[in-house]
Amino acid sequence: MAPTDTPAAQRRSYHHGDLRRAILAAALDVIGADGPAALSLRDLARRAGVSHAAPAHHFKDRAGLLTAIAAEGFGLLATTIGEAADLKDAGVRYVRFAREHPAHFQVMFAPELLRPDDLELVTARALATDALRGAVAPVRAEEYGVDTRLAGIAAWSLAHGFATLLLSRNLDGAVGERDPEEVFRTLAATLFGRP
Repeated sequence: MAPTDTPAAQRRSYHHGDLRRAILAAALDVIGADGPAALSLRDLARRAGVSHAAPAHHFKDRAGLLTAIAAEGFGLLATTIGEAADLKDAGVRYVRFAREHPAHFQVMFAPELLRPDDLELVTARALATDALRGAVAPVRAEEYGVDTRLAGIAAWSLAHGFATLLLSRNLDGAVGERDPEEVFRTLAATLFGRP
């Protein structure tokens, strides 16, 4: 082992080799535990074992970091919804995404924290929007008595509202021990069942 290949040097080079991912992972942990307001680049640098200036190399500032998290989240959401069999399945997948990625979910829908013109964010958000539209596309306006766009807004509102209430623990009593995805399927069937 060469003198520069000490375990400490290997750890430092590992962090430098994948510092961006390490900072994102640490940020997701902080947001998941304490919300986006608790996020500090200096604290994240300490957690990653790098200088306090190192995260700025990848994200410039806190808004850049949160924007990267939101962009990653919208990309994951687009993939998740893009695999849906139908509109109800898209809603279930939306709720599942929120449960599996609560830190992403919190940041994605907080535009005041983000750089709205960031190309990565704009692109990922467009992909997620296209996936949602794709799930709504088979809905025919005459079936529901509203145009497809309004049906899409209603479906998104139901899934997003349910996921938000679930994550904030406002549905603990109503859902109880039942699987939240099954509860959502029942709600969707009740509201979006064929007339």
